[in-house]
Amino acid sequence: MLTLADVLEALTGLRPVINPLVITEAAIDSRQVIPGGLFVAIPGERVDGHEYVSQAFKAGAVAALVEHEIGESFTLLDARPGHWRDVELPLEPPVCILVENTVAALQAIAAFWRRKLNLRVVGVTGSVGKSTTKEAIAQVLRQRYKTLKSHANLNNEIGLPLNVLRLTPGHQYAVLEMGFYVPGEIAQLCEIALPQVGVINNIGTVHAERAGSQETIAQGKGELVEALPPAPEGVAILNYDDPFVRPMESRTRARVFYYGLDPAADLWADKVEGMGLDGIRLRLHYRKEALYVRVPMIGRHSVHTVLRAAAVGLVEGLTWDEIVRGLQESQAQLRLVAVRAENGALILDDTYNASPESTLAALNLLEEIRGRHVAILGDMLELGQYERQGHERVGARAAEVADVLVTFGVRAHLIAESARRAGMRKSVVHEFEEMDALIAWLEKTLTGEDAVLVKGSHSLRMDKIVSALETTQ
Repeated sequence: MLTLADVLEALTGLRPVINPLVITEAAIDSRQVIPGGLFVAIPGERVDGHEYVSQAFKAGAVAALVEHEIGESFTLLDARPGHWRDVELPLEPPVCILVENTVAALQAIAAFWRRKLNLRVVGVTGSVGKSTTKEAIAQVLRQRYKTLKSHANLNNEIGLPLNVLRLTPGHQYAVLEMGFYVPGEIAQLCEIALPQVGVINNIGTVHAERAGSQETIAQGKGELVEALPPAPEGVAILNYDDPFVRPMESRTRARVFYYGLDPAADLWADKVEGMGLDGIRLRLHYRKEALYVRVPMIGRHSVHTVLRAAAVGLVEGLTWDEIVRGLQESQAQLRLVAVRAENGALILDDTYNASPESTLAALNLLEEIRGRHVAILGDMLELGQYERQGHERVGARAAEVADVLVTFGVRAHLIAESARRAGMRKSVVHEFEEMDALIAWLEKTLTGEDAVLVKGSHSLRMDKIVSALETTQ
């Protein structure tokens, strides 16, 4: 287990001879501290973690990383360069560890701990579907191996180190999400996690406002395959169907394994059939084998999630029985939830976030479900130069799928315009910018025969629409 001695060695390069003190995991929120935890006090624009060190210790933290003295009578160990002194025994918790930068210190500790562990790490990145892919891969690997997966969506320069510090010597695999906003970010995460397997989902337009273009996003995501060790230890699992992902073969020394819907891929699928909320059926092809499977993942777009998880299973030596069992047990469809309104309407709550790619996939799912199709679509943010194009693509598809289109937000006006241009009758396209007015209209309009998709960027808080329909109809 990770100990306080490990933490101090990671920060100073010297291993102190102190009484054993196990660190259970790390946290940056004092409300999430568990007994034996390491609290990382991060100064922020709105909240300074140093103000919550005392609460973290009360919750059971045995140590805290700090950038300045707290002003209370806690033992203080100065781990800054040139300041370290031998610790006098016995060392009683809780202790504050003084560092120059708590985020950098957290990363250094995680990198140190990862290098002490003998396990395989699977890194997962892509514009859409990282979390569902992570869940499915982990469930497949768990059929044979003790596997840790990223908690929630902790996939950045703070979240990934927190996940790494949850590892123990008993783990055989870790499946870690890796997010991207700026070039160099995934390379930094790989330096901490040392992945041997890299899975690239796709390259979309989400976060293009910060990254600039799909080409820049592809360059950043590809840092994962660049960081992999050479074959045979390293394996890059690439989406053959994505024109930005397929060429990443030239950027890696690892073995390349392609998946997709094209028979040219190493693992490919056909006969994909969506069964609405009952999942999907498909046929998998690998070498000379063909296998029919049914999995509980929702929507035809989930075929790529199935392929990614199966690909990891194959390259890591699992049997088809283990892979299929893992896929069928998977609860990878985390964010889209089907609920009933009080009047019986089926509501597809996909309000966690939205990009053009994920919204098109949600519309495809809506098409599979019986009833009058009502699409309630909100602004999609952070698209940068792809803002108009992305909203218009969604509007054109909504015209094909929806019987009624409802838009929410200023940017979503582009969805409505595009749907009308695509031939959707003006009388069934409704635009709102005020949530209360939208909810009131829905309460009067929806029927028990409706299948209703609610989707938009998280900051729009369209989950309030779902809550209102569930409780006020």
